[in-house]
Amino acid sequence: MARYNAKESEPKWQAAWNARQSFLTSTDHSRPKCYVLEMFPYPSGRVHMGHVRNYTMGDVIARFRRAQGFNVLHPMGWDAFGLPAENAARDGGINPREWTYANIDAMRAELKSLGLAIDWSREFATCDPDYYKHQQKLFLDFYAGDLVYRHEADVNWDPVDMTVLANEQVIDGKGWRSGAAVERRKLSQWFFRITRYSEELLRALDQLEKWPEKVRLMQKNWIGRSEGLRFAFDLSNLTALDVFTTRPDTLFGASFVALSPDHPLTEELAKTDPKLRDFIAECRRTGTAEAEIETAEKLGYDTGLTASHPFDPDWKLPVMVANFVLMGYGTGAIFGCPAHDQRDWDFATKYRLPILPVVAPEGAADVDVSTEAYVGPGRLVHSRFLDGMDVETAKREVAARLEAAGKGRRTVNYRLRDWLASRQRAWGCPIPMIHCAACGVVPAPESDLPIKLPDDLDFSVKGNPLDAHPTFKHTTCPSCGGEARRDTDTLDTFVDSSWYFARFADPFAADPVNRDAVNYWLPVDQYIGGIEHAILHLLYARFFTRAMHATGWAKIDEPFASLFTQGMVCHETYKGHNGGWIEPAEVEKRGDRAFLKGTDTEVTVGPSEKMSKSKKNVVAPMGMIDAYGADAIRWFMLSDSPPERDVDWSESGAEGCWRFVQRIWRLVSEAEGLPAPGTKVGAASGDALALRQATHRAIAAVTDDLANLRFNRAVAQIYTLANAIQDAPKADAAVRREALETIVLLVGPMMPHLAESCWEALGHATLLVDTKWPDFIAALTQSQTVTIAVQINGKRRSEITIGINADEAAVRSAALAEEGIVRALDGKTPKKVIVVPGRIVNIVA
Repeated sequence: MARYNAKESEPKWQAAWNARQSFLTSTDHSRPKCYVLEMFPYPSGRVHMGHVRNYTMGDVIARFRRAQGFNVLHPMGWDAFGLPAENAARDGGINPREWTYANIDAMRAELKSLGLAIDWSREFATCDPDYYKHQQKLFLDFYAGDLVYRHEADVNWDPVDMTVLANEQVIDGKGWRSGAAVERRKLSQWFFRITRYSEELLRALDQLEKWPEKVRLMQKNWIGRSEGLRFAFDLSNLTALDVFTTRPDTLFGASFVALSPDHPLTEELAKTDPKLRDFIAECRRTGTAEAEIETAEKLGYDTGLTASHPFDPDWKLPVMVANFVLMGYGTGAIFGCPAHDQRDWDFATKYRLPILPVVAPEGAADVDVSTEAYVGPGRLVHSRFLDGMDVETAKREVAARLEAAGKGRRTVNYRLRDWLASRQRAWGCPIPMIHCAACGVVPAPESDLPIKLPDDLDFSVKGNPLDAHPTFKHTTCPSCGGEARRDTDTLDTFVDSSWYFARFADPFAADPVNRDAVNYWLPVDQYIGGIEHAILHLLYARFFTRAMHATGWAKIDEPFASLFTQGMVCHETYKGHNGGWIEPAEVEKRGDRAFLKGTDTEVTVGPSEKMSKSKKNVVAPMGMIDAYGADAIRWFMLSDSPPERDVDWSESGAEGCWRFVQRIWRLVSEAEGLPAPGTKVGAASGDALALRQATHRAIAAVTDDLANLRFNRAVAQIYTLANAIQDAPKADAAVRREALETIVLLVGPMMPHLAESCWEALGHATLLVDTKWPDFIAALTQSQTVTIAVQINGKRRSEITIGINADEAAVRSAALAEEGIVRALDGKTPKKVIVVPGRIVNIVA
């Protein structure tokens, strides 16, 4: 029998599935549904190994559930707006739409070569007006529902690219693309009112039991619920200043009050203080990212005002403006207690402000804060009526007194901010709003949707090409009919991915979603993607679903019932003698050393890291598929390590998978004397019984492993069954057929092309993809033997394996005959032998 030829078999079966429309989603709602979705890709133009791992996992689940009788939805689309297309347009003069769709065509072909069981009829790209017109409709509905608003806010401004940057796009204070120092600017922007759901988004995390705990924790921290006290300081200018604190217990350790550079009082004082204006300008030369502000040098400016301590009017605190106080958190004003906050300690040390310890460790009368702040637990000291209290009691006492005096109230604060969704980009979804000098901001008429991007944008201009386009922004006001200006910002691309899963339920719907389809298919039963999306994408999608619920487009709040975050695909890194990175294709291994291919020039082998273009340790999947076949690469991705962990790619590992492909093929194609398909298996004993047991144990184990995404364990079970088949060449022919058909069915979701070829070789006229998942016989999964520990005088000496139905006498005899026990007894006659059936034998000697 010839070797398995993946290059012939894989296109053959892909064509067969396509011809039969095997993966078209059924409208049969009588069956249980299973919506499997992997996070859709950006169309960069090439599939990478991370894609292969992600989509293989989802494909296995989709195929497995389909075989089990589920009504499966497994779609694919493209997260198609984004900067790379703009860069291509700017640098190469290429139309971003043409660039994007050419990339989609290339990646679709590569994904199809993997044999993915995807319903391609539902494919869409977010850059298609047929998609983003519905997004514009949702935006208008959210605006009508007060879930979208326009507001002036501080933003990260790239003065070279002339656009707003997200916090994540600011690296070391510079624009991630231009490298220009980022400035802070106040601009009118569009916001989604995500904070309306802060508490709900937080509490609902406890119900997402099929999400990784680390993702739920990351979202909890991002939402950042904190309980504290809001109270007022009386200022020397006879006004009052509201502050928020989570540590009111440290009030007697206060040494200054600090305002945000963007606080209204700061701005008011700056009108008559040029130096303060300069200071504010200096603060705004950093971005708005919280992490950047936290790590920046602490800067302050003394306003000359003082604040009266709320429990001692004669105690005056200087009022400073500080660069680390954020207007978006609390009230934009704080009191500083340097002894118990390291940030305040750094600030006070720099400006020679008092550092007054007020919390000492349990049992201590004081604490040394001369070198750093003390942030541990303890009891209050130097705090008048709070002395001796623990921290929590002191918090309650301060809050109660200030509330009673009408100067404060306990309140809950959240770190989560409203979602700034405006981008000064041209390759994005246009915001369907119109600015009229007479009427203000007016929604675009729904009849005008989609507001399309022009095809003749000039990406060589500075700033936003939409703003520079000769006609796009000019329109009429739908309210008064006068001249007006169309909004030239586009939506953050995270908006595109915040509801695409709902559109997949019926991508042909005339409305944003088909409500009946959404109510049937959502939530997604299994969502798969990288941990890097733990916060923004997943949090935004949870908000968007709630907003769609509030505006009548859905009846659920949580979009993803179960979430799995797969590990990354890694590879060794290589460097040449000049320190430059070298691609794996340029390296050849000789023993433990590595050399530039075809030379004796040795290269340095670095640690295995996530495949990345910057370190040139990327291995192109298509080259590997061409060499070993898609099934071998799929098998590698599933077998090498638990799916939640990183996997190290190695060509030797791929070769091993290819050899296993051939082994399965040989087991099937070289089997002789098998009865016809459908032959019943009779009573079995000896080798036949052992093979039947191995077969049904494999069915039980693989079924459980795939249901719980333990792909590597399922692979191990299949290896075990393959060994059992190979070890029983003379077992009853019907039993061997049962075992061979089973192993083919079990590998079906993981190596679907090989499985179809084997199924055909076993004489079946139907496709394996249309074949039901095998059931196991419970009685055959039970072990017929039991292993029992044998002790002598209470100390374990050995163990015996014996039939589960062996009586007490047989167990005793077996234990006393066991070689280790005979040796340990050394000729002594046991005084007593105690047998606990199925558990232990204890010999008293």
